[in-house]
Amino acid sequence: MMGAPAVLRAKMGAFVVVIGGGFAGTSCARALCKSDERFDVVLVESSKTFTSCPQSNEVIAGLRDIGAQQFGYDRIAADGVRVMLQAATAIDAAGHKVKLADGTTLDYDRLVLAPGIDLDFTALQGYDEAASAVMPHAYKAGEQTLLLRKQIEAMPDGGTVAIAVPANPSRCPPAPYERASLIAHYLKARKPKSKVLILDAKDSFSQQKLFEQAWQQLYPGMIERIPLSQGGRVTGVDAATRTVVTEFGNYTPDVANIIPPQKAGRIAALAGTVDRTGWCPIDAATFASKLVPDVHIIGDACLGGGIPKSAGAAQAQGRACAAVIARDLIARRIEPPPLLTGICYSLVAPDYAFSLSGVYQPKGDLFAEAEGGKASPVDAPRTTRAAEADAATAWFKALTHDAFG
Repeated sequence: MMGAPAVLRAKMGAFVVVIGGGFAGTSCARALCKSDERFDVVLVESSKTFTSCPQSNEVIAGLRDIGAQQFGYDRIAADGVRVMLQAATAIDAAGHKVKLADGTTLDYDRLVLAPGIDLDFTALQGYDEAASAVMPHAYKAGEQTLLLRKQIEAMPDGGTVAIAVPANPSRCPPAPYERASLIAHYLKARKPKSKVLILDAKDSFSQQKLFEQAWQQLYPGMIERIPLSQGGRVTGVDAATRTVVTEFGNYTPDVANIIPPQKAGRIAALAGTVDRTGWCPIDAATFASKLVPDVHIIGDACLGGGIPKSAGAAQAQGRACAAVIARDLIARRIEPPPLLTGICYSLVAPDYAFSLSGVYQPKGDLFAEAEGGKASPVDAPRTTRAAEADAATAWFKALTHDAFG
């Protein structure tokens, strides 16, 4: 890591600032640094340690230690990226400057925003940051992950864990259903009289048949889902009484996991790149902001259309964005927009998983699915499910190695 002067400018060539040290930002910064020695790349991230959301549901279920989810930035710095562990506090888009919490100012030729998501604490009546200490969201991995785990461990046998699922767009749409599955796995072994209740703001969800088949096989009678059309959408909470309010009735579970609606990370709004949807509109071919020049947005914060808000997609966007910037600033040539590929695994038991892969191409301002995607078959044998569980572990190792070295 480095100590910073008051104003930081490029050492030799194009100066690119990347804000956000998750899968999108780290992948973009590393790819830029490797693409041409004339790039001077600064990665701005407020936390010393990144805690991964992929596989954090295993931590909640007691299958994995939180330390296995955590990664630092030393190897990224060793690759030549200048890592600044500071929060970005302001962006002067007209002057091409980023201000950091310690007063440092960064000039840039291009700015890449990879801020991930923020939780919208205005969306559900009564649910704010204080309420999340009682009714955790656990949708940003770390302390909230451990809090939800402790609450489930302390719950008596015969209790209920309720999971409030928001409407799309949201981070990793299959994750709440994976979470329900792995919590049921824990309860089946430790508290077999207990139940998981899913209160859903959607009528249908990604890979629904695969999840429901697994629930019937592995956890019969343990998981109940109330969809939107049956009054499943959560509208508010009362943290003092641990009450969850829906359109058709109230629930008072022993453990309430409230996942609120989401929006682009705060720095994206400060940069002026967020529209009325709460997300960042982009040119899908270049990841360039539709609202602010010389700014690119990647990962969960952007309006992506058909491409999911997932770690694999974010990483693919990071690499593709780096290629676009290298083309524009160094090679100065025109190339076809890149295809993006990604895969997502859902684990419903330690030896039972399925996957969904996709190929995406720019179509106007959004991404559309192209030919080449593949979903796990519904009628696959248990040996295939076990093999996909092993593949999920290998995928996570490859994902984190590519992002963090």
